[in-house]
Amino acid sequence: MLMWLGLLALISCCGGGCATIRVTDPPRSATEQFLESEATRKAVDQLSAEALRDRKTYIDTSYLISSAYPTPENLFLVAELRNRLLIGGVRLVEKREQAQVVLEIRSGGIGIDRYEYLLGLPSVYLQKDVSGTGANTPLATPELSIVKNTRQKGFASAAFVAYWADTGELVASSGPFVGRTLREDWWIFGFGPRTVGNVPRAEN
Repeated sequence: MLMWLGLLALISCCGGGCATIRVTDPPRSATEQFLESEATRKAVDQLSAEALRDRKTYIDTSYLISSAYPTPENLFLVAELRNRLLIGGVRLVEKREQAQVVLEIRSGGIGIDRYEYLLGLPSVYLQKDVSGTGANTPLATPELSIVKNTRQKGFASAAFVAYWADTGELVASSGPFVGRTLREDWWIFGFGPRTVGNVPRAEN
């Protein structure tokens, strides 16, 4: 039997049947990105730009985005704000010199808090010399859980102030407003996860 399996494997490789798939993962999970972007959208949706309708407006992001290290969260916040202003009838311009109104966008923060609860025995990390060289290799005992819960809360803050480009006089101010999102995963006697919240599970 083993001879036939070996022969079949050899034939498959010679016939071009061998293949590998390169799988990579981004440094940030999709859940993390969706929690932050949805919280950002909820925060921006609360901003009011009624006073800027039909005004030529330039968005100043210097108090939000560092030119050296622009973050995806802040870039998405600017894009969501642009979308809301355009839908509200604001006329956006690309240069400050073209603007009647300058709008400065700011954020108190965009991020995720994580909480974990476990009823049972957590995994315990041990140090053991398995090579005989004196180098300790970390070992972990299995986790034994009756009920386990992981909760992720997304938060995003958004606000702006707008003023006349020529005089610097205040035109409008809105915010700060906070958008919130949630994802909870439950395991009961090792079965799960059962997911609830704003971000759906990846599995169908």
